[in-house]
Amino acid sequence: MAKRSHILVFPYPAQGHMLALLDLTRHLATQGFTITIVVTPKNLSILSPLLSSSPNIQPLVLPFPPHPSLPNGVENIRDIGTKANVFMINSLANLQDPIIQWFHSHLNPPVAIISDFFLGWTNNLANKLDIPRICFSSTRAFLQAVLDYACRNISLVRSQDTTVFHDLPDSPSLSWNHLPGLIRMSKESDREWEFFFDGLIANASSWGWVVNTFDALEARYIEYLRKLTGHERVFGVGPVSLLEPVTSGPSEPGSGYDVLRWLDGKPDGSVVYVCFGSQIFLTSDQMEALAIGLEDSGIHYVWVVKPEHGDLVPAGSGRGVVIKGWAPQVAIMSHRAVGGYLSHCGWNSVLESILAEVFILAWPMEADHYVNARLLVEEHGVGVRVCEGPDTVPDPAWLARMIAESMSRDTTEKLKVKELKNKAIEALEEGGSSSIELDRFVKELSKFQPKKKG
Repeated sequence: MAKRSHILVFPYPAQGHMLALLDLTRHLATQGFTITIVVTPKNLSILSPLLSSSPNIQPLVLPFPPHPSLPNGVENIRDIGTKANVFMINSLANLQDPIIQWFHSHLNPPVAIISDFFLGWTNNLANKLDIPRICFSSTRAFLQAVLDYACRNISLVRSQDTTVFHDLPDSPSLSWNHLPGLIRMSKESDREWEFFFDGLIANASSWGWVVNTFDALEARYIEYLRKLTGHERVFGVGPVSLLEPVTSGPSEPGSGYDVLRWLDGKPDGSVVYVCFGSQIFLTSDQMEALAIGLEDSGIHYVWVVKPEHGDLVPAGSGRGVVIKGWAPQVAIMSHRAVGGYLSHCGWNSVLESILAEVFILAWPMEADHYVNARLLVEEHGVGVRVCEGPDTVPDPAWLARMIAESMSRDTTEKLKVKELKNKAIEALEEGGSSSIELDRFVKELSKFQPKKKG
């Protein structure tokens, strides 16, 4: 394979953001590109599987710039929660000068930069370096459209109980509580929030936009982003986890792997998997209600909790398995015994559930969760809503009944998720929509050549 140009990749240090971009990065490396990944010291270990798999990929390790609102030593959102996103984004912007210095001292500097959609300020960086910037969206196209509109019209959005997005297909509406948390948490006349919003608006001015989605899910919203940007360089290439997956997590067997043996003894589709991702922290009341609901449902379950929450889980009947800390989520959900997934509806989890042919019991909390739950429940019929809101404590009896009813019969949701899985796989097979878009993106990226110095 011909050696292609040098690309700079800048992930955002949050698990859901990073892993999707690393999946795409590995694919680009297999296509002959030389890759440099910007990373801070405490996030370097996340790259280990990727770095060991490809000599084409190297890290650019830069010291994490301190921020007065971030505790010392915190370099990843999983360690502090989503409320710190605006501080993290503003802090990372201080890496601009070190990157420029590195770029100008490099014998073979990058010809383009691919960066996370939270790092919209890199559009300005790319302009200074005189190279194109490609925005990577780890989440869905619809959310990008919602964020762009809300940031451009933030005063209007703040003044309304419900926002109608007239420019989008079918003019969808979202209540204030269902808007992305970053919109609701934002502060007026705050320099750091304005910087973040300016970055989100700048995404539409990027040379291109790569989105982890596929036509069968979101064709009309991908087309909307092309209308928004005024060009065809919007590429729906998902699910990127089907490319060359980059695993992250402990490699040694432990409780996360022991559960696979436990699942071997359970009937097909009889187990519900429960996990709320790396950034959601349940309250003790929510943990108790969930524990009672799971036990009273009569359904076998696997529940992943954060290590510090392990003591909040009441002793059960043995019907379930509780994993404290990291779990091999894809392996668990792909097991024949797992039939349902009680989830916060983060985008990576949504795509993983579809690919595992597991329907969703939705409990959206924040960020893009509400719009993702709407996609699953209302648009595609592959999920049921069991609760919503970061502060809501569900009624245990109602939760138990919902889990039992959903898991105990052949529902239309189960049939539809199978159809959607087949469409996701077809998208990345030869001739599929995502495969075509990925090839088109690689071809466009290959056109960039190093500029002659002097």
